[in-house]
Amino acid sequence: MRIGVVSDTHGQVAFTRQAIGMLESCEVEQVIHCGDIGSVEIVKQFAPWPTHFVFGNVDDNREELRQAMADGRHVCHERRGELELEGRRIAFLHGDDTRLLGDLVTSGLYDLVCHGHTHVAQHVMYGSTHVLNPGALYRAAFHSLALLELPELEVTLVKL
Repeated sequence: MRIGVVSDTHGQVAFTRQAIGMLESCEVEQVIHCGDIGSVEIVKQFAPWPTHFVFGNVDDNREELRQAMADGRHVCHERRGELELEGRRIAFLHGDDTRLLGDLVTSGLYDLVCHGHTHVAQHVMYGSTHVLNPGALYRAAFHSLALLELPELEVTLVKL
């Protein structure tokens, strides 16, 4: 199963469309968005897939975003989400709550913890836990996203 992971779209539709094109060409089955969505228009861009969203620190229009997610086939996980896919436990959040991020990473409960917020793409291991920041689609040295192969937990950072 191939999953796309994105973060920090900040309402930037043009940059998000670039990412959508890449996700389509890579034939992902689902998407995880790690917050700082920014606008209802961004939610609509993810119509091709079931998308799991969490809110970031700039998502002040949460009621509108929740409604857009409900109108699509998306899931709003509020500030923190959890999934079990292909036998792998995945947690995701925006990452502005560094204490919560640290607690999830060190808990030993997850195979993968995804987050955004820093606008810097990174994939590191903490013990047996993969920690993934797909980077940002706005205000970054370069725009990026991540592809995740399950159940292998193979991560590829993709520069756009």
